[in-house]
This record gives sequence, C-alpha cells and structure tokens, in this order.
Amino acid sequence: MMNGKTALVLGATGGIGGETARALIAHGWTVRGLTRTPRTSDGGIKWITGDALDRDAVVRAAQGVSAIVHAVNPPGYRDWEKLVMPMLHNSIAAAESAGARLALPGTIYNYDPRSVPVAREDSPQRPNTKKGAWRVEMERAIEAACDHGMRAVILRAGDFFGPRPGNSWLSQGLVTPGKPVKRVMYPGSRGVGHAWAYLPDVAETFARLLDRGADLPAFARYHFRGVWDGDGTVIVEAIRAATGNPGIRQGGFPWALLPLIAPFKATMREMIEMRPYWQNPVALDNKALVALLGEEPHTPLVEAMSVTLTALGCRS
Repeated sequence: MMNGKTALVLGATGGIGGETARALIAHGWTVRGLTRTPRTSDGGIKWITGDALDRDAVVRAAQGVSAIVHAVNPPGYRDWEKLVMPMLHNSIAAAESAGARLALPGTIYNYDPRSVPVAREDSPQRPNTKKGAWRVEMERAIEAACDHGMRAVILRAGDFFGPRPGNSWLSQGLVTPGKPVKRVMYPGSRGVGHAWAYLPDVAETFARLLDRGADLPAFARYHFRGVWDGDGTVIVEAIRAATGNPGIRQGGFPWALLPLIAPFKATMREMIEMRPYWQNPVALDNKALVALLGEEPHTPLVEAMSVTLTALGCRS
C-alpha cells in the first residue's frame, strides 16, 4: 500500500539529494535513499543498497512511494553522455511503476545566457553547452512521460552553495576547501549578475512543493530565484562578513590556465564551457513559485555563507 508521504531519493549522499532528504524528513516524510555502498540507516533515512543504473533495483526501491527525487549525476562530470539518460529513464520507469511524482533539480544551463537575461519557465531553451543540452533532453524525456500519465515537478535554480555542495563553483573556484579564506577568485565579469542557490533553501522548496503535490499540474516547472548577485560583489561581501575578515581580497579567476589543465581533468573542461554564464546575467523569474507557495524559502545570506564555509573548513 502506498504511503502518501514516502519518498525515494536517488543521490541522497550528495548535496541537493541529501538536503532534500533531510527537508522531507522534517516535513514528516518517510525517506528511502538508494546507495551503492551498504549503509546503516541514520538521520532518518532508510538506506537501500542499489545502483541508479540498475532499473530493476530502482523500481524495487520505489515500490510504495509517492515521490522520487532524481538528484543523482555522474561524479566529476565524467561520462555524462553514457550515464545521464539511462539513470533518468530508470527513475521514470520507477515513477510510472509506483504511480509516484518525479522531482528533478534543474539548472540555468538550459538557457543561452547571451539571449535570456531573465528566464521564465517557458523561456526558449537553446543551450550552448553540452551540459545544457543534456539538461534540456532530460526535461523533454520527463515531459514526454507526463504526456502518458506520469507526474513530475522540476525546480530550476542557480549555482549551488551550502554545507554539502559537491562540484560547486564556490568550493572549486572562489575558495579553497580546508583553508582559511585569504583571497576570493571571482569568475564573473565586472558588473555582471549571477544566480546562486543555497542548498537547504532549495531542499525546503522541494519539500513544500511535494507537500502540495495535489495542487500541481502533471508536468510542473518552477524557478527558484535564490540569491541574485547583481554585480559580483554580494557573494564576496558575504564571504567577508561570514569570516569576520573585511580585508579579504577579491581577484580574478584564472580562466587562461584552465585549458592547460582541461586535457587531464574533466571538471576543468566543464568549467570552461560555463564561462558564458559568468559573462552574461541569467536571473530566474520565480513569480509562479511565489504564487503557489506564498514565498520562496530564504536563509539570510551571511548565515548561509557561515554554514557553508564552516562545512568546507574555511573558517578558523
């Protein structure tokens, strides 16, 4: 028998998956997490051993749930072209089998930053990166499944930061994990806005959306505005305030060095592709989300940055 508030989270050991699992538990959900490495259930997550690439394992783990959070990605941007769609199709099959709503964390990479300065849910999706193209393909596959009876909700957000950010610009570009912040390398062009999303706030939004599942259309898409840094100074000032060090210097990002490293590291190749998003602003219009929920969850920025930098080992 299906529990109206039971969810399966794929990627529960990662950033957005782990935070969403915790938010759902706080909202009274029973949460299962699929993991390749056997784990003892803790923190309220019931761990099930299985691989997101094994369709039978995903379908079995999803039996009886009313929501599936698809927050799993290939680590380090490796083998996206081989792994991303098979994993998603397995989640779609599981959602169809269980009669569950599929929840997908989305990104701004669906949009061409040179032509979409403010993105609405229905803005043209013309990505100019491989990662963006895969994101569009993922959403198309979900929409096609919804045309045949599945239900889904996609929440697009800017660049993640938080206590478990994974492959984030903050932890891989602006600061160095494990070291006190003495200098911030900011990737953006001077005066160009950039969208950031604090993971616990995104997770809380997912929990509220899934709580309101009966009010959502079969194929629902919303935008999370998050922290809009209008000129590239807001995040840097938050880092200074969170560390209590107003003298932290801001420098440019070493874009010229990345091509030298890229042949040996896939992450560097992906970062190079994302440069247009630092040269052009893409803000997310969250009017539809606010109309539904009444507000967008928002942790004060300095508090959010303090939690993030503490988790990264960047506060002495």
